[in-house]
Amino acid sequence: MQFFFGNHMLDEDRRELLCGADAIAVEPQVFDLLIYLVQNRDHVVSKNDLIEAIWGGRVVSDSTLTSRINAARKAIGDSGLEQKFIRTIARKGLRFVGDVRLQPLGIEPSPVSPRPPADIGDSLRAALPLPDRPAIAVLPFVNMSDESEQEYFSDGISEDIITALSKLRWFFVIARNSSFTYKGKAVHLKQIGEELGVGYVVEGSVRKEGERVRITAQLNDVTTGSHIWAERYDRNIADVFAVQDEITEAIVGAIEPQLYAAENFRAQRKAPDSMDAWDLVMRGLSHYWRLTRQDNMVAQALLEKATAIDPNYGQALGVLAGSHTFGAHMGWSDMAASVLLAERAAMAAIRADSEDPWAHHALGNVHLFTRRFDDSLAEFELALQLNPNFSLAQAYYGLTLSYCGRWQDADLAARRALRLSPRDPFSALHYGIAAYAQFNGHNYEDAMRLAREAIRQRGDFVGGHRVLTAAAGMAGQVDAAAAALQELRRVQPNISLAWLAHQMPFQHDADRKHYLEGFRRAGLA
Repeated sequence: MQFFFGNHMLDEDRRELLCGADAIAVEPQVFDLLIYLVQNRDHVVSKNDLIEAIWGGRVVSDSTLTSRINAARKAIGDSGLEQKFIRTIARKGLRFVGDVRLQPLGIEPSPVSPRPPADIGDSLRAALPLPDRPAIAVLPFVNMSDESEQEYFSDGISEDIITALSKLRWFFVIARNSSFTYKGKAVHLKQIGEELGVGYVVEGSVRKEGERVRITAQLNDVTTGSHIWAERYDRNIADVFAVQDEITEAIVGAIEPQLYAAENFRAQRKAPDSMDAWDLVMRGLSHYWRLTRQDNMVAQALLEKATAIDPNYGQALGVLAGSHTFGAHMGWSDMAASVLLAERAAMAAIRADSEDPWAHHALGNVHLFTRRFDDSLAEFELALQLNPNFSLAQAYYGLTLSYCGRWQDADLAARRALRLSPRDPFSALHYGIAAYAQFNGHNYEDAMRLAREAIRQRGDFVGGHRVLTAAAGMAGQVDAAAAALQELRRVQPNISLAWLAHQMPFQHDADRKHYLEGFRRAGLA
């Protein structure tokens, strides 16, 4: 069999590698490695798979394996930086991601016309395939100030965004040196997408006037040419590095959920039987963040299908665990049974990828609803260390702090989640958690205002209705409390004082009594 990719031909029978009409000399093990990767291009191959196939299971050092992989990349014009053909999947292995055409032996392929080296390079760049996860390039932000010395600031913003996005390991982020080749050039987004092999491009500008700086940023879909998200930030530049950190945090926190939403739209255009695990997780997330019972069930079904395709998909397992604890917290499922399922999925997520923030977020939820409060806080803190811009983990950290009686800290955490991602699909939940913190602080008017905002965004969000009912009851607003209780019974028919007393994970009896008193005054029995 002959395999064609880019400008290369790999002849399995003749054991030849050609680039155009030129033969490329490769060592036997390197050739075997290429053949194995191309033949198994439909999945990720692990280090053990390679050792078993190429070295017959013999003990091989990491340096030997790395040198063979580097040699294979070099032979086909690839590199560890570009990874246009051989992609490294962190802690999983390798996958051949180039577009491959097959030619059975005995059939002569169409002749390949020799071309000047520059044309060959252009062809390879244009043929870069999109990876199996969202690929993003962050272009150098344009310095629109009159002061050329401000160039370091605009470049620093771009570099910090690249670094921060790179920590979100379910995204493929183009390295700084490749993105910065477009600095000062007017290049169409489609060309950038083709040359870098990305579906999304982040671009922006920086303008300094006196002691103020204005930074604009936008996320673009390369395929459609449309703007997915755009924002403007005005800041005092007295502490330039603090401003740089703050803007980077805000931009990355806003971009992440927008990418999830965009990827869901892409998945929706695929036939159901052609969706891969990533597509299923994106579809699952789109239902999960709608915060309804039916959508939570649909999310679980999609996530279970994703984990059936890839049992070691850490993010899929983490979101699945979160959907189980959320359903139980909303009163849609039995708490004990749901927590058991959630714990199983969360531990599997940790085993699959111990550095996935979603895995630790999921385990934090499990610990919360099993009353292991210190462990819960520790898991959320670890999730936030791994991804400081993870707004959902920040919000649930606030929820846990509330259940621990630390309402001021909880309020700060919830508001930080809202500031990190003000347009987040989960922002209704963030408002609900902020409302609950205010209720625990006996600030009933603020609690009602925040709860109403949560309900405005997601009309059937049980958590928002619960806080509104309890806060109105404690505020003595009889009519508002009665109306809120009626709506609460609609979205959670099984609500009762007994259910609240047994299912809510309060650390302190005083907080439990305070919460129940609000419902009692609202008329709940």
